[in-house]
Amino acid sequence: MAAASGWTFLTNHGHVLVQLARSPEQTMRDIAHQVGLTERAVQLIVRDLADGGYITIQHVGRRNAYTLTGSLPLRHPAEQDTTVGDLIGLLDRLPTATNR
Repeated sequence: MAAASGWTFLTNHGHVLVQLARSPEQTMRDIAHQVGLTERAVQLIVRDLADGGYITIQHVGRRNAYTLTGSLPLRHPAEQDTTVGDLIGLLDRLPTATNR
């Protein structure tokens, strides 16, 4: 969910990638709800991530399951020495919602 000022540290692609890494069998609707996007926007982002090799999609019955390719580098030149797996690992080590 976005901060009150309207900006976040991660892009929409980053938010979707984190959701897929945390729960690889969730639906587009679930992801859209979690990150505050439309299902169509999530579908386009998932396509971008798959086309870029950052995820693979497996069809499991009527649903999809997603596998992260954690060895790929982040796309921005300033972070190209960091892998997607490093980013997901860092975020997963952070405590969940805390009130300070």
